[in-house]
Parts: sequence; C-alpha cells; structure tokens
Amino acid sequence: MTSRVHSISEPVDTSRSIFDLLGGEPGVRALVDRFYNQMDIEPDLKELRAAHGPSLDEARDKLFWFLCGYFGGPDHYIERFGHPRLRARHLPFSIGEVERDQWVTCMGRALEDEGIEPALVDRLLESFYGVADWMRNR
Repeated sequence: MTSRVHSISEPVDTSRSIFDLLGGEPGVRALVDRFYNQMDIEPDLKELRAAHGPSLDEARDKLFWFLCGYFGGPDHYIERFGHPRLRARHLPFSIGEVERDQWVTCMGRALEDEGIEPALVDRLLESFYGVADWMRNR
C-alpha cells in the first residue's frame, strides 16, 4: 500500500458516484493510463509488469472498461464480455502476494498522481486490496 496516512474520518462525497467523482470517462481513462504507464517504468513494479506480458494495450482497455462500470458509470466491460468473473479470468496469471501488493501500490500512486481526494483514495485502496487479495492463486 502507499505510504500516505489519512484520517478515516475525512468525508467522501456520497451524493455522487465514484465514476463522477473521478471525472467520468476522461478521469477513469487518465487514471488507468497513469496506472499502466507507471507499471511500465517503475523498477519496484517489475513483477507486476512481467505478469502482464509484452503489451499492456489489451489490459489497459479492459481495466478502463471494467472500472467505468465498477465505479458506477457505463457497463462497457459487461457489454463486451459479459459478467466480469474476475477470479476466473485471472487464473491463467500467476498472482501472489508480491503481485497483489505491487498492483495496489501502483493504483495508489496513480490515484494520488491524478489528484484524487485523499479520503476517496483510502476508500478505493481498501476495496482494491480486498479484490487483489482475492485474485491470488499462489
């Protein structure tokens, strides 16, 4: 996880969807692009990067489509592929604690770099950690 510490008492605007709080599709795309750009250049994320194969293009689009729906926006992923079945779709990839932790670290950095409100970053990272831990298959 990231090194930032925030009070869990900081309010998060619950009157709008996370999708809207992130700036809609342009905001989600910027977040996903920042996530994959970091993964591609940061040496402390090398195991995570290696797990993605030679090209990040397909993963970049799929995460964007998935997160749009996950955050309360359009269900682009479901329209293209049906139910996400996240664990089943990730079984072909070797995911351990290192990859889990690097994924969450990378997403935390991307959220911070995109200027997302700290209380929302904390909320999202808590959720992402649970999902990433559930994806572990070794």
